[in-house]
Parts: sequence; C-alpha cells; structure tokens
Amino acid sequence: MRLFFTSILTFILISAIIINNSALANEWSGYLATEGRYFFNAPLHPDQGEQSRSFSGQPEFYQEWPTKSITIAPFFRIDSADSERSHFDLRELFFLWFPGNFELGIGIRKIFWGVTESQHLVDIINQTDLIELPDGEEKLGQPMINFSLLKDWGALDFFLLPYFRERTFPGPKGRLRGPLVVNTDQAQFESSAENTHLDLAIRYSQTFGNWDIGLSHFQGTGREPTLQQGTDSSGNSVLIPFYEQIGQTGLDIQRIIDVWLLKLELIHRFGQGPSFQAWTGGFEYTFTGIFGSMADLGVIGEWLYDTRDEKATTPFEDDTMLGLRLALNDMESTEFLLGLIQDLDHASKMINIEGSRRFGDRWKLALEGSIFTELHPSELIYSQRDDDFLQLTLAYYF
Repeated sequence: MRLFFTSILTFILISAIIINNSALANEWSGYLATEGRYFFNAPLHPDQGEQSRSFSGQPEFYQEWPTKSITIAPFFRIDSADSERSHFDLRELFFLWFPGNFELGIGIRKIFWGVTESQHLVDIINQTDLIELPDGEEKLGQPMINFSLLKDWGALDFFLLPYFRERTFPGPKGRLRGPLVVNTDQAQFESSAENTHLDLAIRYSQTFGNWDIGLSHFQGTGREPTLQQGTDSSGNSVLIPFYEQIGQTGLDIQRIIDVWLLKLELIHRFGQGPSFQAWTGGFEYTFTGIFGSMADLGVIGEWLYDTRDEKATTPFEDDTMLGLRLALNDMESTEFLLGLIQDLDHASKMINIEGSRRFGDRWKLALEGSIFTELHPSELIYSQRDDDFLQLTLAYYF
C-alpha cells in the first residue's frame, strides 16, 4: 500500500511538471485489448470454468529532453473468471538521466536479461506476473535505482532494489493452477525486513565481434517462492509462499554464425536449499526465402537442465525443446511459433503455440495456447493435465 501511494504521488508530480512546461514535446502510445481464453477440458477443481473473457490496456507516455527522459506505463486487466487476474500494475514509471557515457535512473522499470527461447534463467530483476500467462514471460514493474556505465570495454549496470514485489498466482476460480490455492495474503519472508529488504544486482555486458556476453550477480529476496502447505483463516488447506534470501550468478551468451544463432543461459544459485546449477542452451537455424518466397523458417533446439533433478522447483529439470518459427515478412508482420518441450525421464510433453498478425496500422490479432499430454504424476505441472487452452487477443494500438 505504501508503494501504491508513493507511485501515485510521483505520477502527480511528474504530470504537473509536464503540464507546466508546454514547450516540451511528448509522445503517447499503447494499446487496448480484448481477450478470450477457451479450455478444451472440464476443470479439475470446483468453481472453475471452461472459458474466460478479459479486457486489458497499457497506455504509455514518453517524454524526452536533451539529456533525460520520463516513461509512464500503467497496466490493467479486468477478467470475467478469476478475480485475482483482475489487477492493476505500474509496469514503468521511470526517470532517466543520460548526460554522456553513463545513465542514472530512478523509479519503476522493467529490465530483461536472456537469450534462449524456452525459459530465461538469468532474468531475475523483475517479478513474474504469473496470472497473465503460465510461461512466465510477463513481469511486474520493479522499483529501482539503476546506474549504467557505458564504455568501449562494455556496459556495467548497478541496481539498488528497495522494494520487493510478490509473485501473482491464480485465485480459486482461476485455471492453470494446482489443487491448492496459493494464499498470497499469508506470504512469509526469510528476511525480517520482508518486502523492504534492499536487494542488489550487477551486470556486465559486451559484444565481441559475433559474440554477445552478459555476466550478472543478484543478491537478495528470491523472486521464485517456495510453496509450503498451510491453512487459511477458515481452516482450508492452502499453499503459502516463502521467499528466501538467495545469491544467483548468471551467464548469458549468444553467437551469430551465418544463419546459425547459438544461445546459452547458465545460473548458479545458493540460499534456496542446497546450492544448484541450471542451464538452457541450444541453437536456432534459419532457412531464408523458403520455397522462393519472402518467408523465413527458423528451426530451434534447446536443452533445459537443473541439477536438483526431481527436487527442482520448475518442471524443466531435464527436458528438450524443439520449435519452428515462421516469419512471412509481409506487410502484416505475420509470425507463428510452435514449440514442443519433451521430458527426457518420462513421456510428458508440453506444446506451446504463438501467432500474430497485424491488420492495418492499428489492429493486431494474437493467438497463444498450451497443450499438456502424457504428463507423469511426478511432474510439477501434473495438476494442469486438463488445462489445455487457446487464447485469442484482439488489440488496438494508438
């Protein structure tokens, strides 16, 4: 709640500065979208439905001066099925000063690290907004102070993260969840400072010819909670998130060799139980101008591994990912992505589908979906075995 009021006050102050300075140019952009999600099977848990509808939007205001800028990007969603999925978030409310070979930023921001397709192990600054999509790609805005030093020998980024954002989870009526609801109201922390613990991160990145390399370290409250069984105020069994203090060192590498793109993400983490390593690595090979057309077809192969094996807190302890990416390179920017993740210990499979196409300058239609098949009872996502779904989104961009 304190973060909310601080954000609103900051928004008012920035707005007042902008309005009072009519000589400054500014830019508005963003989107409004309507979404339908259909599940092919009856739900496993009470109160869940077979379909849902929602409305979302993310307007963005950007203001730039010669050596500074301000970005404001609130996000909202209203969902018909899951009250937890109806939510508001400030994705960005960030002031950036860039006088020369360094940058200094303060506010709420989204930072992305990663190169692989199937998962992003090194991407740890922002918290996952899990109620948006189960793939973990959507992130919450993170309060921070960010200092970046830009030199010929590379970029060095320092992050002070003074406030922790808890992960979002589906509610009782939401799907793509387990038999027990995650009760975020009872969240627990290893640190006595709870969500005001000061987290720290540093990252070095540089391009060496065809190599892109990033080396990072994070110290603070882990973004991925351990879920412990407990009871709520009514005595119902629930899962309670517990956020440990962790240290994570990450390495991401990408290399371009003609039509080959080689990728690797690797982490070493301690503090969340015994220390462990995990990595995702592979390639993408692109066939250009297939069948004499303008279209490109990319073939993706990746290996996902976690040294915790069956004790891993993700479903990807020893899996392969095979995918096809089709880009028609037409005026409508039509793209499709089909990915199959296969568990190497069992027959468990997960198929992910993505596609999008623009209509004119303002409209975009997007398709996303997941199919779970032959899931083994030992799999973390076994409780989602009947949650195959397709999601259609129509967005208007302005």
